[in-house]
Amino acid sequence: MAESVLVRCPVCRREHTYTTPVYPCTCGAPVALPVLRAGVPVQVTHRTWAGSWVRVRCGACGRDDEWPQPELGCDCGTVLRLPVAGAGGAVPPRSLPGGAGGTPVVPPAVPSVPPSPPPPPPEAARTPRTSSRRPPLPPLRRPAFRPVTIRTAQDAKTAAAQYLRWLGFTEIRVTERTPASGIDLRGPEVVAHVDPTTSPTALREIETLWLNGLNESAVAVCFSLAGYARDARVRADELSLPLFVLDLTGTPQPVNDPADELIRSTP
Repeated sequence: MAESVLVRCPVCRREHTYTTPVYPCTCGAPVALPVLRAGVPVQVTHRTWAGSWVRVRCGACGRDDEWPQPELGCDCGTVLRLPVAGAGGAVPPRSLPGGAGGTPVVPPAVPSVPPSPPPPPPEAARTPRTSSRRPPLPPLRRPAFRPVTIRTAQDAKTAAAQYLRWLGFTEIRVTERTPASGIDLRGPEVVAHVDPTTSPTALREIETLWLNGLNESAVAVCFSLAGYARDARVRADELSLPLFVLDLTGTPQPVNDPADELIRSTP
């Protein structure tokens, strides 16, 4: 079963309680990633293919499988990678068409059954939220979100589209190729950009998305797999543009106040 471990950020010294993720093995047994309680977390400054996965053996059937590397985003903006006991080493890179410049985007093969519970998302290049005394969010009156495991760039778009539908937006259309406008998802009341690359989303993408939302009188929302550049994050806060990060399980998480407000304001 999943256990909780105490993790201290080496940058700001904040302490966090982290629940270890549990994944379903093909044999049906749950595989809980054994995060080392006394292990030292490593700060993630550049996200790589090999660093995003870890190989762990199922205790029931002995099968080795690749699972998303446990990560934790601290409120100070630091992304921490947590050490796993008995890990089988880094996963070798694989090429995948569809990324910018021909670079790999996301893993081509992971278990198709979504994990329960999902691990905390990567939150690269975050800056502290401006409001520290925001009232707690009210309970959500919607069913549990069912994530879409991300194996390709198109999976990232599908996961973001499913999340927007879960928030209450309707008639979401997903593009197969990102157009010049940068709009990957479109609905009657929303436009969204999905960045599936391994580099933080840049300032220009944020401003372009905001302009598209302004021109179409629609809510503009951004999803990123690798987080956001610092200036992009600051600009998004100024424009009240919701930012979400996607982990490899396909679970979006809000990284700024406008994203929290979007969740709170939708039915």
